Amino acid sequence: MAEFDYNCAAELFSTRRRRSGRQPFGYKRFEQAADAIRFAIEDLPQGALVGAFLEVGEERYGSDAIRRLYESAKYPLTRHSAES
Repeated sequence: MAEFDYNCAAELFSTRRRRSGRQPFGYKRFEQAADAIRFAIEDLPQGALVGAFLEVGEERYGSDAIRRLYESAKYPLTRHSAES
């Protein structure tokens, strides 16, 4: 993956519609992309990451890319979730 700036502002969008209940989120803005990535991986209900995307600047990152950014050695935050 190309150089990624975890300190840039980011927006997280959900495009997946759930049949029952409400969506866990539709849109959320973060001061830092690292926080958005942490939220997507650690805080969203299981399965909610599918169909979500992260927008940083002019670039969009799907669920697989979000997971790779989280698992990267360059990810600056402490990981709190052992399973994700």
